[in-house]
Amino acid sequence: MAKHHPDLIFCRKQAGVAIGRLCEKCDGKCVICDSYVRPCTLVRICDECNYGSYQGRCVICGGPGVSDAYYCKECTIQEKDLRNNISPKRSNLPTFASRDGCPKIVNLGSSKTDLFYERKKYGFKKR
Repeated sequence: MAKHHPDLIFCRKQAGVAIGRLCEKCDGKCVICDSYVRPCTLVRICDECNYGSYQGRCVICGGPGVSDAYYCKECTIQEKDLRNNISPKRSNLPTFASRDGCPKIVNLGSSKTDLFYERKKYGFKKR
C-alpha cells in the first residue's frame, strides 16, 4: 500500500524484537511492495509501534492483527528488510540490525482523511 500511496510515511526507527502483524484484509502482503508472492523474512517493528493499544495491530492499516507479517523475497534481496546478525559477545543470541528501519505506517494518508471529513460533512454514519 505504501508503494502506491506516496503520502504514507513509515516509522523507520530502530526495530526491536516485536513481530509485525497483519489483519485479514492485508494478510499475505509484503509490507514494503504489496506483493503476495514468496514471503521470506519475518517483519520486526520498533518497541514504540508495539506499545499499549498498538500491540498486535496491523502494520499496514492499523486493524486487529491475525497473522505474522513477512517481507517478500525481492525486498529481502534488495535489503529492504531486517537482517539477523550474530552478536560477537554471545554467539547464541541474535541481534537485529535494521537496514531500512521499522516498516509500520504512522499516518493515515490523505484519502482516508478526506473520506472522514466527507462523511462528517454529509452526516453519514458507519454501520
